Amino acid sequence: QVQLVESGGGLVQAGGSLRLSCAASGRTFSRLAMGWFRQAPGKEREFVSAISWSGARTTYADSVKDRFTISRDNAKNTVYLHMNSLKPEDTAVYYCAACLRNSLYFKDNEYDYWGQGTQVTVSS
Repeated sequence: QVQLVESGGGLVQAGGSLRLSCAASGRTFSRLAMGWFRQAPGKEREFVSAISWSGARTTYADSVKDRFTISRDNAKNTVYLHMNSLKPEDTAVYYCAACLRNSLYFKDNEYDYWGQGTQVTVSS
C-alpha cells in the first residue's frame, strides 16, 4: 500500500503562485511514477502533470504548460507541483497519484494510489 498526503493548497489571487507537495509512504518512492490531477466543481477529474521514477521525464496538460512545473525529491519521498501565473480556471481540488509502472500516464485509471486532495482557489 502507498499513502499519499497532499499539502500546500489555499487561496491565491490571479497571477500568484503556489507550491503543492505530496508526501508518499509505504513503498519505495523512487519506484513510483507520480501524477497530479485536478477536479473543478461540476467537472470531471483531469490530468495536470506526471513525472517518471527518476524525474528525468515529465509531461504536462496543454492548459498548464509553461506555468506549472512538476518535480520530485526521492530522498524526501515527495513530489511537488509548482504553479505560477495562476488563473481562476485553475481553481480545483488537486490530487496526487502514484503509478507502479515507470510511465507517464494521462488517464486516471492507470494510477494505483491516490491522495485525498488539496483545494486550490484562485480569485480574480
